[in-house]
This record gives sequence, C-alpha cells and structure tokens, in this order.
Amino acid sequence: MTKRQAILLTAVLVAGAADAAQRPPNSTHILDVADFQHHVDFFNGMETENIVNHVPNEQSWEWIRTNVPFFECPDKSFEQIYYFRWWTFRKHLKKTPDGFVFTEFLDNIGHSGKYNTISCALGHHVYEGAWLRDARYIDQYARFWYAGHEGGLQPHFHKYSNWGTWALYRRYLVNQDKEFVVGLLDAFIRDHQAWTKEQGLKNGLFWQYDGRDGMEESISGSRRDKNARPPLNSYMYANALAISKVALLAGKETLAREYARKAAKLKALVHQLTWDKKAQFFKVRRPNGELAAVREELGYIPWYFDLPEPGHEQAWLQLTDPEGFKAPMGITTAERRHPDFRSHGVGTCEWDGAVWPYATSQTLVALANLLRNYEQNYVGRRDYFDALMTYARSHRYRGKPYIGEYLDEKTGAWLKPDADRSRYYNHSTFCDLVIAGLVGLVPREDNTVIVDPLIPADAWDWFCLDSVPYHGRTLTILWDRDGRKYEKGKGLRVLADGAEIATSDGLTRVTGKLP
Repeated sequence: MTKRQAILLTAVLVAGAADAAQRPPNSTHILDVADFQHHVDFFNGMETENIVNHVPNEQSWEWIRTNVPFFECPDKSFEQIYYFRWWTFRKHLKKTPDGFVFTEFLDNIGHSGKYNTISCALGHHVYEGAWLRDARYIDQYARFWYAGHEGGLQPHFHKYSNWGTWALYRRYLVNQDKEFVVGLLDAFIRDHQAWTKEQGLKNGLFWQYDGRDGMEESISGSRRDKNARPPLNSYMYANALAISKVALLAGKETLAREYARKAAKLKALVHQLTWDKKAQFFKVRRPNGELAAVREELGYIPWYFDLPEPGHEQAWLQLTDPEGFKAPMGITTAERRHPDFRSHGVGTCEWDGAVWPYATSQTLVALANLLRNYEQNYVGRRDYFDALMTYARSHRYRGKPYIGEYLDEKTGAWLKPDADRSRYYNHSTFCDLVIAGLVGLVPREDNTVIVDPLIPADAWDWFCLDSVPYHGRTLTILWDRDGRKYEKGKGLRVLADGAEIATSDGLTRVTGKLP
C-alpha cells in the first residue's frame, strides 16, 4: 500500500466512524430508512440546482439519512412534505469562516447581515434543528448570533424580534447539553438587557414596528409607530423565563430569581395592557393607549410560551370560525370579517389576511400547548390535525412540493414570484410540528418521556416516528391499531434504544422513564 493509499484509507475510516457516531444503531430501527430515499430522489429531480450551500442535492439523502428522525404514515402526501421540509432545511445550511449558519433566503438579500443571515426566523430554525443528530449546526449558529461579533451579539441581531434564547433553552430540553446552554448565559443576559435599553417602554412593555416583528403591512401595525405588540412582548417574557431556568442550571439562584421576576412582571403587563376583554383577544396597543380594532393571528403567540393565565381560552373560538381565521387554505393572519382584510395589495409582504407559514407555525405550537396545558372546550385535537393537514396541503406549486413566503387563503396560490428569493423560504417549521406536535414528543428536563399525540383516534391506523435523538438516547414512537403493520403488538408504543418504556391500547397520552 502506498503512502497516498494509506492516507485515503484513513480518511475513509475516519469519515465512516463519524457517520456511524451520528447514525443510530440499526438494531433500534423499526423503519427501513431506504424506503424513504425515493422522496429525496424525486426532490432532486424537480429542477436544476442553481444555488448550492454546504450540502448539495447529490449529497442530500446521505445528510438526511444520518441526521433526521424518520417518519411514516398512511397519508403519503403528508409524509412527502415531512421529508421535503428536511430537504429544504438542508439547502439553507452554510459553512462559513465563523462556523455553520442557516439562511432564510437562498438568494442574497439586501436587508440581510453577514453571510446572508437574518434573525427573524431564528426561533423557527432552532425549533426545527433541535431534532438533528449532528449538534454542530445549531451550536455554531447560536454562537454566531450571540457571541460571533468580537465576542458579542451580531450587529444585525436586533433588526428583528426573535425568541432565540427560549428556543435554545427548549433545545436543551431535547439534547440535555447543559454545558452548551450555560455557556451562553452571559450572552443571553446581554441580549435581554440590550432589548430593554433599546425598546423598553415606560409602562414596562416593549415596542416594535410591525415590519421588525417580521409582519409588515398588517392592519394593526405601522412601519413607523412604536406599538406595544404581543409578539416581541411574548418573546421577551419567554427569553427572561429561559434565562431564569439556565441560571438555575448554572447554580446562580439570585440571577434566576431576578429573571423570574422580570418574566412574571411582563406576563402580568401583557394581560393588563394587551388583552381586549370585549373582543376576547390579545391585541396591539398603540402609542395613544388604544387597542387596535382588529383581531390578528399574532394574538395567539402568547400561548406559544404558555403565557396566558387560565380564563382567556375563548380567543380560540376564532381559529375555527370562517369569519375569524379559518380559510380553505390555512389560518389567516387577520380576521376575515374585518373591513380591511386583504386591503393592502399584493407583493409587499402583507400580513393583512393572507396565510404566512411563519405565523401558521407559531399558531400550531400555541394550539398544541393549549390542548395539552389548559382546560377548555373551544378547540380539540381534530382542529390541530386538520390545520396541520391543510398546512401540508398548501406546500404545492405546479403539482410539486414547494414552500414560499405567503399564499392566498382561498386558492393556495403563492403571492410572490417563483424566484430564488422566495423559493424554499426558510421562515417556518414543519418537522417539529410533526415530532413535538402531531406525534406528541413533549421535550422536558427530566428523564420522564411524555408522548401526547394530537392525532384523532379515527384518523390513522398506524404511523411510526423512528430514530429520534432525545436525551442521548434514540426513541421510536409507533401506533399500530391492530398490530399487523409493525408486528410489535396493538396500540401505542414508545421505545428507547429498542427497549419499550411506555404503551397504551389507545392513541392517548403515555409516560415512561428513560432507562
């Protein structure tokens, strides 16, 4: 063997070892991952790849195979979109001199910062990326934002509101990497202090332009007025709460109590100053003290973080009301009964009623929290299931899988041209909504595994979510009504590294302990 051959052989062995470290043991698989390669082959053949980042199309199956949980269900169109969203998420992964980052647009955008990054959808990126087996991608992306500019925050970090600190704490609930999240604690505090200095109001809330919430041309908003809006105020509540929890992990109890008090104060103010008792909805408060005379989808964001106290659940009646937010092709960003609904034109990022996947993702997380954590009779699991199915159905353009910026609520037509700017728009989640929402793996800090599916009992006879990295183990969650599909017995089963830890005859909430 020549010296060059030896070097090449060593490289192959090292690469193989790294790949094996990422891939779960074959003995724990229920699904044969090769059964899903056809989805990726189809996506790769849809068009010529003209923008390539870290993982080109030709390597996309290998990246997906070694990184993502696998999912199978009877609805093959829905299953296809699950893999499509991982395929598109991979397109936005860039390797830079400052580590890995994710972009929002594939094409270079004028309002982006370094490496074409934009902070608006950071929370979505972290929620989705929390389920990747290779932790480097989100680790380095987070460090880029929080400590990547001379050891501090990126200058364009606050160009948009975001809930990055909360999202990274929630990721800790998935991967249990205490050292990583505690290592960012000082940066989390600097971020919170900067927001308070920049946009804190005398009444204790935070102001934001609608455009800087990522919600331009809304009925309630303004590109110039300093409105107190539910999005940023909910994010600041959640980020403060996350800082408190991370401080406890670091053993800093005084700091934890300080930020718990900040969160509690903001929570009270959101109830006091943004809840419209007559409309039964969280709303934008204008500088003159008046609440906006419109219900908007952003009023559901507080439930994304379990912020509302019990007694506000009537707001969710609007979700299933055709005069509220329910439309044939999704959840509208403003109530359909309002005279200014869809009045701002088309093509300038209107949030006056059209369906935005960004907002749909937020509302579905909020709805899952409502269904699991609140006592109410206004909406049910069927409403979550139907909304997620409609969201999946909207991922189409010219008969092929597609994700863009926003769409017509009646026809599903995408409202931006099919160009590199809007194609494969990385501004929402989908896979996390399947894993933590639909299938129901609820991230938590201890070793109790909770699986609380939001699938109606009569919807599917079987499904399987396999190879899920969680707390250093590999989980499998499967439902088999009669036991014939997977031959593991009837009912719902949860396995950790191949060992069964929870089971139920029905499609209902189960708990188990990690071995």
